[in-house]
Amino acid sequence: MAPHLVLPEPFTARPATTADVPAVHALVGAVERELLGRTETGADGIEASLTRPGLDAAVDSLVVHAPDGQLTAWAWINRGRRAQIDVAPAFRGHGIGSALLDWTEARAAEVGTDWLAQNVDDKDRAGTELLRSRGYEVLAKNWQLEMPVAEVSVELPEGFTVRPFQPDEARAAYQLIEDAFDEWQPRRKSYEEWARLSIERASFAPALSPVAFAGGELVGAALCLDLPDPDDGYVEQVAVRKDQRGRGLARALLAIAARGFRAQGKHNLTLWTHSDTGALAMYERLGMSVRRSTTVYRGRVRAAG
Repeated sequence: MAPHLVLPEPFTARPATTADVPAVHALVGAVERELLGRTETGADGIEASLTRPGLDAAVDSLVVHAPDGQLTAWAWINRGRRAQIDVAPAFRGHGIGSALLDWTEARAAEVGTDWLAQNVDDKDRAGTELLRSRGYEVLAKNWQLEMPVAEVSVELPEGFTVRPFQPDEARAAYQLIEDAFDEWQPRRKSYEEWARLSIERASFAPALSPVAFAGGELVGAALCLDLPDPDDGYVEQVAVRKDQRGRGLARALLAIAARGFRAQGKHNLTLWTHSDTGALAMYERLGMSVRRSTTVYRGRVRAAG
């Protein structure tokens, strides 16, 4: 069962449902506009978070409302390990974020984990200070990289063929990407979870997602999303099979994706990379530069009871 939540008066909370997605999306958009000056998260990303396998929204999520019904905050925790908390800018300073952090830690303890991680934008000083005050330490860094699409030219290495993603390639793409990510990620996603967070999203753009073949085998992919920002084309996942790396295929896949987004009027190609991948220098060699960063903080969780 979900742990008890102690909110400051007069706020109330309940589990989130998919009916809350539009309101949560508006809240997250307000947070992003304050921090970044633009909205990056799509409504389908909110829905994917709430419906991903392994997360039971009835006990692993909350929405917080003011007496007039206005949504003031939301939170979720996945498998007792990863959590996310967003508080509307107009409602900061009321103790809502602290209460939700208590709740996520209690939920993590309830499912038997001994640590909890949260990702915070480096411009979010309040969120950073809150986690630091609780003894959370830096676990990893994430960087959002960008590249102007006007400067990209396509040079496909010899021996490869590239075309847009097709639905019947989903399982092969999953295998390719999770094999590549196994080199650094702590837990391999199931196909169902991977699909829910990527190719099943409404913003997934198969026509803009190049996949590469060598000898009839899928060896590279750049899966792309068409997100709200009118200027940016977004690469959700990019991977090249280990035995095919170092031949320029990643560069070609990103260039082809950039060309597709440029045809749609986008100005930049963006993607995220994680410090554990060691890929930041590679992307910088490909002509990308860091736009912004986030930090993953990890804290110890006391056993329940």
